[in-house]
Amino acid sequence: MKVRLVHNGVFTTVENTAEALVPPVHGFYWIDASPHDLIELQPLFHLHELAVEDCLQEEEQRPKLEIHDGHYFIVVNSIRFDDEEFFLRAVNIFLGKHFIITVTKQKVNEIRTVKPVLWKEEVNSPDHFLYHLVDLIVDNYFHVADRIETKIEKLEEDILMNTKKSHLGEIVGLRSEIFYLKKVLGPQKEVIGMLARKELQLIESNLQKYFADMYENAIKVTESFDTFRDLTGNLREAYQSSIANRANEIMRIFTAVTTIFIPLTFITGVYGMNTLEPLPGVTIPHFGVIIIAAMILIAVITFFYFRKKGWL
Repeated sequence: MKVRLVHNGVFTTVENTAEALVPPVHGFYWIDASPHDLIELQPLFHLHELAVEDCLQEEEQRPKLEIHDGHYFIVVNSIRFDDEEFFLRAVNIFLGKHFIITVTKQKVNEIRTVKPVLWKEEVNSPDHFLYHLVDLIVDNYFHVADRIETKIEKLEEDILMNTKKSHLGEIVGLRSEIFYLKKVLGPQKEVIGMLARKELQLIESNLQKYFADMYENAIKVTESFDTFRDLTGNLREAYQSSIANRANEIMRIFTAVTTIFIPLTFITGVYGMNTLEPLPGVTIPHFGVIIIAAMILIAVITFFYFRKKGWL
């Protein structure tokens, strides 16, 4: 657990957590904690027991905003994409008048990247801290959306150029992950909408227009994932069409080859019979060579005829 006094974006480490109970003369306190630290923090800051229980027990939390006496409990989900799977990291936030407590089970990049933003913007209140943190989380969804779009384009190109069985697994996996994210993005968008529209005493009214802009971005992200869902459906259709075309191509080649060998099989069948005596033309000098040459000529003529027709 790290306790910091933040004044105009400048951090000062606080060794005694109890100091954060008293509002500072300037700035606010930021406590970056793990779920286990809440056992100590709950009685100090009178955090609601249900909110603490959610942080301790719930592996995946639905984004939400709860208003409790003296503080708000806010849950948003950070996202990470490693080109194979999506990872959601719940960011639990306790917002008070002079403090903000962030609780995460795993490392969240936005917790690290928010620090230079606070310094640059000279942040001096916990509600402004909340805005910048959630804004970074929403912006990261745009970065992930760009990577998903690139992956879909690459998959489409690979399917058109060289379809493989593994492509179907990639499409199905990506589509299921996108559906999963869609279920999260809806509640998260509504939480941001509540921050933009609802009158909240612990959030400065001037911040509402900024949260409203963030809400529009959240809508754009949600619409992007709607588009990705449709694109993955198109990818699956393209895969199935490519497989069907390949099967048709193979059957066409087999049919053409079989057709080329039909007259050759007929000739060898006739001159392979022992019941017909004497066989026509067998008395001609070099008849065997003539027959073989004729068979080769028939095969070549048939082959080039099929090539001209585009059947091979």
